[in-house]
Amino acid sequence: MKTLKLHNADNCAVALKALATGAIETIDGRVLKIKENIKPKHRFTLTDIPKNSAIIMYGIKVGKAITPIETGQLLSIKNVTHDTEDYLNDVASIENKTIETRAFKNVSFNGYYRKDGLVGTQNIWLVLPLVFCENRNIKIMEDAFLEELGFKRPNSYKALVRSLMNKENTEQTTVQNRYFKNIDGIKFLTHHSGCGGTREDAQLLCQLIAGYIANPNVAGATILSLGCQNAQTSLLNEALEKLHPATEKPLHIFEQQHLGSEETLLTEAITATFKSLTEINTIERQAAPLSKLVIGLECGGSDGFSGISANPVVGHLSDIIVSLGGSSLLAEFPELCGVEPQLKSRMKNPNDVKKFDDLMTTYAARAEAVGSGFDMNPSPGNIKDGLITDAMKSAGAAKKGGSMPISGVLDYTEQIKAPGLNLLCTPGNDVESTTGLAGSGANIILFTTGLGTPTGNPITPVIKISSNNELAERMPDIIDYSAGDIITGEKTIAACAHELLDIIIAIASGNKQSKAQQLEQNDFIPWKRGISL
Repeated sequence: MKTLKLHNADNCAVALKALATGAIETIDGRVLKIKENIKPKHRFTLTDIPKNSAIIMYGIKVGKAITPIETGQLLSIKNVTHDTEDYLNDVASIENKTIETRAFKNVSFNGYYRKDGLVGTQNIWLVLPLVFCENRNIKIMEDAFLEELGFKRPNSYKALVRSLMNKENTEQTTVQNRYFKNIDGIKFLTHHSGCGGTREDAQLLCQLIAGYIANPNVAGATILSLGCQNAQTSLLNEALEKLHPATEKPLHIFEQQHLGSEETLLTEAITATFKSLTEINTIERQAAPLSKLVIGLECGGSDGFSGISANPVVGHLSDIIVSLGGSSLLAEFPELCGVEPQLKSRMKNPNDVKKFDDLMTTYAARAEAVGSGFDMNPSPGNIKDGLITDAMKSAGAAKKGGSMPISGVLDYTEQIKAPGLNLLCTPGNDVESTTGLAGSGANIILFTTGLGTPTGNPITPVIKISSNNELAERMPDIIDYSAGDIITGEKTIAACAHELLDIIIAIASGNKQSKAQQLEQNDFIPWKRGISL
């Protein structure tokens, strides 16, 4: 099969393989002639489209023609611009699909139970600052801990430098035995926030850090504070109390201006941290039902195949987890532009509909106020590989959310209140969004990509799913699973989702690491509530 029409109402189709000028294709029983060379992943018209008329894909408006477009012609930024239906429009409720889950009823993963009932897929100790002034001290602690405790991985590129210097290679080539066998990592994070920005930024940073501490993958944390910054320890304590007033996780906060010398600060912080590491090392993995999974749904470096292979696979997987009583989080609000009516039709609570409208309206207004907008979301890479409008990109991105009812709408840093599919307001920026997903409780993140990206997270395993086999073969060090067999017609969406679930269970149980974990890709960028698309 060379082409694919995604919905009966569509006036365009996707080229699965290269189409040459003059080629004759039969689509839905209609014979048409290709007017120009069409690369794989790109869209072409199935009928003549007059200027200012809608481009329909996935059954919804994803753009409008800025010039007359003939049948069989390539859709590009030269003849199409972003356009959607009014996102405040309502549509009738959609009947939810049923997902067969009997095969997974007794399936479990081995995770870490916390006293609040949540289950982690990791047992992480977190060390991070409330303000950028403490970044150097975080690095000193990192240097002190990781190598001595066996968590530091050898840098194979040192051997390359030694060879270039004509020096003997004495670099250690194996990872040391870990001192703490039941601790999956000690993660030392730095950032450039906490002071000098808006008070809103400081408040959100403290809420985000509180969310990281509350995440079931985190066993406890050490926090370094300077003392005079906007992000005060009181703000962090208030955020923690609001999230989990009865939490018994160990938490150590050290304030440099109160303690005096750097030596005193670091000695006390390292001593207290080591003592707590000894305690959390006694926690062992236990069997947990799949309902304890909270799956973050993310995409980055998307291409023209993402919305028909990798994203639907993740959506089907989300439906399985939700049907079993688990939760998923669909993020990236700029990439839900154009599918708002369809999403609202799946919301159980009318208050969520209003909250979603308010969040989208406010976000869009902030972007437009500085001369930007959701229409500017597609990157040059997206456009080069067939996603030429934000609405076109969003229509495919929303497929990650599957078909289940929407249980809640969350603003940035908010936690899940009800199991099921939840929408989380984050930017489309890969790292800002994955940072937000972990901060709202995701204990696994599924990340689809068509172009390839190394993004990871310090506390939550990030599993990469490629939309095409060529990417998986070209960048095997960052891709965990390829959904490309859907494009070739060799596998179904459901079959791929079941294979992906096996990978999730293995990673959630600590039996294997995701590629991002292997690369120690510990990306952490708090979202400053300015404009980031």
